[in-house]
Amino acid sequence: MLLAVLQANAKVLDVEANLRTIEDAAQRASQAGAALLLTPELFPVGYAPLRLHTQLDPATLPGIRERLADIARRRGIGLVYSLPAVAPQQLTPQQGVAPRQTTHDGGAGPAPADSGWHITATLLDANGTELLNYAKVHLFGAEEHKAFVGAQAPPAVVDFNGIRTSMLICYDVEFPEAVRAAATRGAELLLVPTALSAGFDNVPQVLIRARALESQLNVAYANHSGHEDIYNFLGGSVVAGPDGSLLAAAGESDALLFAEVGTETVRAARNEVPYLRERQPELYAAWDHRDPGT
Repeated sequence: MLLAVLQANAKVLDVEANLRTIEDAAQRASQAGAALLLTPELFPVGYAPLRLHTQLDPATLPGIRERLADIARRRGIGLVYSLPAVAPQQLTPQQGVAPRQTTHDGGAGPAPADSGWHITATLLDANGTELLNYAKVHLFGAEEHKAFVGAQAPPAVVDFNGIRTSMLICYDVEFPEAVRAAATRGAELLLVPTALSAGFDNVPQVLIRARALESQLNVAYANHSGHEDIYNFLGGSVVAGPDGSLLAAAGESDALLFAEVGTETVRAARNEVPYLRERQPELYAAWDHRDPGT
């Protein structure tokens, strides 16, 4: 399957401009034969956590989602986008309510008093149908922690064009446990919208390739470029194969990357070195609870 990855500069709270950028990329990707376009974290609204929290009307989110679905339908391409979403209200376990769910509610209406906003990612098929939703677990930096709440649900996996596909968001992928959770659920392709600032070059250049290698799956990582709000973004979007090889990479400027991803290389990597089959999770759990002095 041919995968396209958008790296671009978003305009904070200028949804019209950002959707034009996504639509242009979707058109070019579809014409090139790509089945899926991955876009960066919070790209339709721009990356500015505190401004989004105070200035973005959540009532506009369903309309933005429908317009993104319409882009996928009209351009005939799968699409991954990332938006804020109002988190379901969470009470304490003592009050008899289950832990917070991470599927978004479309963002309709203001957040309840004991709730907050998640950062989410959504996978659409070429008909604009939602296949998968994911809410970010690991928040990065003071602004994200002030503007959003972390989710708790693990990454789910769905079939997309014959490839078992999952999602994480930005900082999530820097935790090997999160990527491994997707892999042990059967993921062969991991899609990661991100908003990585300049100065963290080792994340796309080293860490993403290591995550792909150690969990033996394809990892696509789509970043912003340029300056947004108070952030200078690195660019550096990449696609890594299940053997850690670099399938595509961008520099600092806007780019549309293409890479072939599939199941054959995943199976080959997992057969050659059986990391997933030979894990010993019960032993590792025992290590976590053992006195470090013993």
